[in-house]
Amino acid sequence: MKKPQGLYLVLDPAKKEGSLLESLRQALSGGVALVQIWDHWPTDFSKKEKLELAKKIKAVAGDFDVPTLINEDMELALEAGLDGVHFDRIPENWKEIQPRLQGKLTGITVGNDLDLVRWAHENVLSYISFCSVFPSSSVDTCELVTPESIRQARKLTPIPIFLSGGIRPENLPQLDYSYAGVAVISGILGAADPKQAASDYLLKMKTKP
Repeated sequence: MKKPQGLYLVLDPAKKEGSLLESLRQALSGGVALVQIWDHWPTDFSKKEKLELAKKIKAVAGDFDVPTLINEDMELALEAGLDGVHFDRIPENWKEIQPRLQGKLTGITVGNDLDLVRWAHENVLSYISFCSVFPSSSVDTCELVTPESIRQARKLTPIPIFLSGGIRPENLPQLDYSYAGVAVISGILGAADPKQAASDYLLKMKTKP
């Protein structure tokens, strides 16, 4: 599987299925390169409903040859045939589950603690994602990341670095350091035209200083 890069869309599965899948299709048409299902399911969703929605999301992304990951739930990822898992923290049973994820994309959220970056490097994860680069209500559980932490991470590992949290096309030019892509939720899903919103992000990413 090729190295992850580009525009990374995080989907909120609590949104209505029809509009969610349509917004996803539009965003993919605009150039989204990776999709992640956020661990934000409706409280009354059964395992079967989660599995069915995950498969539908994968099918839409598959039409564009774009990988689909899921947040935290490795078992659901494997059962639905998804392409990988994004972790918010190091799994306690990592050594046990790592062999089951062979051939899958694996990523983890990191902040200013560079020991987590070192762990990701030593365990050969597919990418790391810094959160939060800017203040954001969507990722209010993340600490604000310093630019120096991102620069130091690049010295510690060659694996792809993604940036997330409050990123908009207008503040993208402020990210004057090396990164493989940016992760977005509301900046695309909350837009009236998700396809145009995705294109706007990509345009600013390509013209980054």
